[in-house]
Amino acid sequence: MTDPKQLRVSDAEREHVVGLLQKAIGRGLITLDEFSERTDQALASRTRGELNAVLVDLPGMLNSEQPVEDVIPAQFGGAPRERVELKTTLSHVRRKGQWSVPRTIVVQNRMGNTDLDFREAHLPHPVVTIDLDVFAGSVRILLPEGSSVNTDDLRLSASALQDRVRFESGGRPHFVVTGNVKAGSVEIKAKRKFSFRNA
Repeated sequence: MTDPKQLRVSDAEREHVVGLLQKAIGRGLITLDEFSERTDQALASRTRGELNAVLVDLPGMLNSEQPVEDVIPAQFGGAPRERVELKTTLSHVRRKGQWSVPRTIVVQNRMGNTDLDFREAHLPHPVVTIDLDVFAGSVRILLPEGSSVNTDDLRLSASALQDRVRFESGGRPHFVVTGNVKAGSVEIKAKRKFSFRNA
């Protein structure tokens, strides 16, 4: 039987542990420097044993050995998710590669960094809504070539928006970026991958 400590962990489990570390700093159990160090360790963890190591000396904080619901489905065969929430405080959340994109993504960012890379993602919905709730944080959104984006309902306060996506009428998928950003920044661009052609 496989040792539970050797089981692989998901992004959702890593973020759950980061949430526990946030509670620990709120209770005075760890310093800000320790929080940063342990957050980096948690986000780099591959197994449950490695992930629990950042909590082992914190009373009442040990991560359950039961996996939490994964934000990124392991396979694309199931029904696509409708809504996912990504929360970060003083940390970094990244989605990239082949991940399944829900219809709505809610980003709650407090003095952190959120990267959403859709270039290789599985996009089952023709329209994707990204609802931002950002304070003193940064959000970077990389869109696939040929897509379109609308930021008309995004409210900014002491913040910067860099929308570098060339407008393409009717481009699909279509991304709607909405919500509130205070003292933060949002960068949106479509990166093209280099291709080599024979002369």
